[in-house]
Amino acid sequence: MSLFDQGRLRLMGIGLAFSLAAVAGCTVQPLYGTGGTTAGGAPMSAELASVAVAPVSDRVSQEVRNHLIFLLSGGVGEPSAARYTAQLGVSAADAAAASVQVGRDEEPTASLVTVTARYTLIDANGTQVGSGARSAQAPYDVSRQQFAALRASRDAQNRAAREAAELVRLAIAADISRLSTR
Repeated sequence: MSLFDQGRLRLMGIGLAFSLAAVAGCTVQPLYGTGGTTAGGAPMSAELASVAVAPVSDRVSQEVRNHLIFLLSGGVGEPSAARYTAQLGVSAADAAAASVQVGRDEEPTASLVTVTARYTLIDANGTQVGSGARSAQAPYDVSRQQFAALRASRDAQNRAAREAAELVRLAIAADISRLSTR
């Protein structure tokens, strides 16, 4: 290899090293991650932690509310001075998905729970910042035993409520992010 070729390889290596160093400074961060920031430079996790969730009345709504508070605050709880308030309206619907007969004595059936969470995000001034509805479904088997069927239904409601809370959190993060880019 000639001296000219060695010099050219060194220059290419140095150029590659500089370009890799420049590209390393460019990162893409998820909207709902702990390291993300809003357009104003505030961390997204701090913005989400400033959201309070209004009280609700029934069990499935409370399941959605509790998990949403946990997701928004990172397990700390509701903020003492909230910048935003999320109002929830939750409904749960149970539908028979299929009926399968195994034998004469046992007739398990499949059912499906759908939890729909409607939310309205309001800022400290009382202005509506965002709203929407998110749905989640959870299947379960219905036993002939009454308690087992009731417990399976309740577990499916809890699973669907938690999934709906995760979807509402993402929607709230998108609303706050959209608000900060205006």
